[in-house]
Amino acid sequence: MAPVAVLVGPPGAGKTTIGEAVAAALGLTFVDTDALIEARAGKPIPDIFIDEGEPVFRALEREVVAEALTSFPGVLALGGGAILDEATRKLLHDHTVVFLSVELSDAIKRVGLGGGRPLLAMNPRATMKYLLEQRRPLYTEIATHTITTDARDPAEIATEVATLLR
Repeated sequence: MAPVAVLVGPPGAGKTTIGEAVAAALGLTFVDTDALIEARAGKPIPDIFIDEGEPVFRALEREVVAEALTSFPGVLALGGGAILDEATRKLLHDHTVVFLSVELSDAIKRVGLGGGRPLLAMNPRATMKYLLEQRRPLYTEIATHTITTDARDPAEIATEVATLLR
């Protein structure tokens, strides 16, 4: 059992919004690995970062993603940094991966100035720019499909993704 599709992309790409719409269009369930991580840890992701640190969060993320890739049959969205882990990227090569691409200006509009996003807590614009530059090659490496989301309606994007998956 494996996901029909795995959505990846930076914060603000629309993974949750589009993933929920794609799942509904295909009659599937949707889950975001960030929600699975929070459920397993019993606390919000910002608290995991503060209480245990990013390495503990990333280890938990690696476990949760690996499990979901072998047991979840719907539309799965990964946290923006999940692709930083080489083992996770290797696992993704066996799946249909949709990279939701977004440029800095749209990402900042959608995310705001980092509320609830621990990596964006300090200097969100510069941090987002760095994250986009650092991660884009990794998203591209594992993507089966790349969809540009800038200045587009989420419903339009979801329809495009659902059509690709049918």
